[in-house]
Amino acid sequence: MKRLALENIRKAFGGNTILDGLSIEFESGTVTAIVGDNGAGKSTLMKSIAGVVTPDAGSLYLDGEDLSSLNSRDRREKGIEMVYQDLALAKQQDVVSNLFLGRELANRGFLRRREMLRRARESLADLGIEISDFSCPVGRLSGGQQQAIAIARASMFEPRVILFDEPTAALAAREVSRVLQLIKEQQARNRIILLVSHRLNDVFAVADRIVVLKRGKIAFDVRSQETTLAQIVEKIVE
Repeated sequence: MKRLALENIRKAFGGNTILDGLSIEFESGTVTAIVGDNGAGKSTLMKSIAGVVTPDAGSLYLDGEDLSSLNSRDRREKGIEMVYQDLALAKQQDVVSNLFLGRELANRGFLRRREMLRRARESLADLGIEISDFSCPVGRLSGGQQQAIAIARASMFEPRVILFDEPTAALAAREVSRVLQLIKEQQARNRIILLVSHRLNDVFAVADRIVVLKRGKIAFDVRSQETTLAQIVEKIVE
């Protein structure tokens, strides 16, 4: 069983402690929701795992391997992917270019566009994502389609961990259920899934476990079946 372990993670910005000696483990085939009030440390925790933020102290292990010294690019190569709240898509580029962003297939300096298109079609079909025009700039797609492209990009290279930062925050209600379904599909592939969300109904729809952060520490850690939305709200605001 795959396991992601964080030990004594600390991070401060300008004297303001954001993560305060946080230690926690996550297992494969599970969705863990990280919730809390603004400033609780949720996004900093996710970015610390992805390697975008460098903690001041602490260690990170994936399947027993110490990845603490690796940058975000190297952590991606080790199987840690993140779907950012702003999606980090190149809005003027087409679907294929976005799926392979930073991982383009090339031969002697020339892009293997045909191979990239073939793999893009296969990957989206595998996830049940319907895109009619692969040459369309992603900025012209709906919010739900853009989120689906970001998830497909994270899934394409067989990651071990996928981090989701507010994946449904900017979506219309009709698009939310499809994105939640895609998250569950990633769980079914035995990946470690972490989800940050303010939308607690979405959290209860997909999460096996809910972790409440408060001032950079774990205030509550519970299986979703053993708690209620009202109790989670109480833990967040108390």
